[in-house]
Amino acid sequence: MFQNLTERLQAVFSNLTGKGRLSDADVDAAMREIRMALLEADVNFKVVKEFVARVRERAVGAEVHSSLTPGQAVIRIVDEELTALLGGTDARLVFSGRIPGVVMLVGLQGSGKTTASAKLANLLRKQGKRPMLVACDVYRPAAIDQLEALGRELDIPVHRGEGTDAVAIAKAGVRAAIDSLRDVVVIDTAGRLHVDEEMMDEVARIKEAVRPDQVLMVIDAMTGQDAVNAATAFAERVDFDAVIVTKLDGDARGGAALSVKSVTGKPIMYAGVGEKLDALEQFHPDRMARRILGMGDMMTLIEKAVETADAEAAAEMEERVRTATFTFDDFLQQLQQVKKMGGLGSMLKMMPGAGQMKGLDTEDVDERQLDRVAAIIQSMTAEERANPRLLNGSRRERIARGAGVTVFDVNQVIKQFEQARKLMKQFSKGGGKGRRKGRFGLPGGMQSPF
Repeated sequence: MFQNLTERLQAVFSNLTGKGRLSDADVDAAMREIRMALLEADVNFKVVKEFVARVRERAVGAEVHSSLTPGQAVIRIVDEELTALLGGTDARLVFSGRIPGVVMLVGLQGSGKTTASAKLANLLRKQGKRPMLVACDVYRPAAIDQLEALGRELDIPVHRGEGTDAVAIAKAGVRAAIDSLRDVVVIDTAGRLHVDEEMMDEVARIKEAVRPDQVLMVIDAMTGQDAVNAATAFAERVDFDAVIVTKLDGDARGGAALSVKSVTGKPIMYAGVGEKLDALEQFHPDRMARRILGMGDMMTLIEKAVETADAEAAAEMEERVRTATFTFDDFLQQLQQVKKMGGLGSMLKMMPGAGQMKGLDTEDVDERQLDRVAAIIQSMTAEERANPRLLNGSRRERIARGAGVTVFDVNQVIKQFEQARKLMKQFSKGGGKGRRKGRFGLPGGMQSPF
C-alpha cells in the first residue's frame, strides 16, 4: 500500500544523504517533496501541513546542522515524527477483569468488519483466550451466515440469537458465553453504506447494554479519507477506543492509516494484512514508520518466524544439518514454513533494503514459484528425496514430466538444494558456542531469523 510513498521518500533522502552540509534551501526542497508525497498518498491536508511544519522546525535546528551526517539526521527526524503521526506507542487491548471480557466492533458496511471480528477472535485464541463471536448484524442475513461460516472454519462458537433486536441478541450472547465458560466475547454489529442516525443509535444502545471493555472501529484503508470522516463521526457519537485498519495489504494510497490518529485522536490497534484468518497483526507505529521509510521490519519478521516455528522440528532439523543428513523432505518443510509466514513477498517487504535491491520488486514476487518447487520435490520418490545422488538424467526427465515443468527447472531446484545444504554445513561447522539453535537456511540460500 505504501510502495509509492516509500519510493518518493527514499528519493528525497537519497538527495539529502549525498550532501556533506544542508542549507536552508536543501531543507525547503526536501520538505516540498515530502509534502507532495504525503498528499499524493491521500493523507489529510491538515495532517500533512502540521507534519511538515514539525519536521522542518527540527530539520533547520542545531541537531541537524551540528551533525556529521545531516542527511541521516533528517531521516531520523522524519522517522520519529512519522512514528508520532501513526500513534507513537502501541495500543493494546485492555480488559477490565470481569468474565467474560467484551470487545465490540463498529464500522460502515463493506469495511471488512465481520471478517475482522473472526480474525480478532482467532488472534485472541492464540493468546490463550476462549472467545465467542456474537452476530448482531440483523439487517444483512448474509453477515450472520458469513460469521457462522468463519466460526466453523476456526472452530470458534458463534451466537446468532433470534429475532431482529440487536441489543437483545448482544445481551443474550454475553449470557451464552458465561454459560459455555467463554472468557471473551467479540460482537459484530451492523453497518450501513454511510453514517446515519439509526445505526449510531443502535450501536450506542448495544454499548450501553453490554458495557464492552473496548470498542474498536473497523475502517477500510482503501477508501481513503472517507474512512477517516466516518471514524470522526463515530468518535463523536460512540466514543470508540481504537481502530482496526483492514486491507492494509491493498494497492490504494494508504492515507487513511496515516491520518486517522491525528484526525480522530484514536490509535490504530490492529492491521489487517491479508485475506487469511490469521492475517491480523498488532499495529506498531514505530515498525510501520520504518517500513514506510524503506528500513524494513525485522522485529515483525522474527515474531512471525517464532510464531510459526515448531521447536521440536527445528531441533530435529539442526541435528540433520549437523550430521549432513539434510534431505529434500527437509527442503520442502522449509518451503512450507515460508508460506506459513505469509509468503516470500511478505517476508521481503520486512527486510531492510529489499525495496532498493536492483531488479527486485517486492510487490511482484511470484509466489507460485514456491508451489512449483514443492511440485518438483513431491514428484520425486521417497528414495530420491532421501538420497539426491540418485537423480540422474532419466530420473530428472521423469520428475519434470510429473511436475509439469522442464528439466531445466528441475536442475535449478536441485542446484538450490545443494547450495542450501552447503550453507548449512558451513554454518554448522562455524557456529561455535554462540550458534543459535534452530537457525537453518531458506530456499536459495536465504536464512530464517530463528
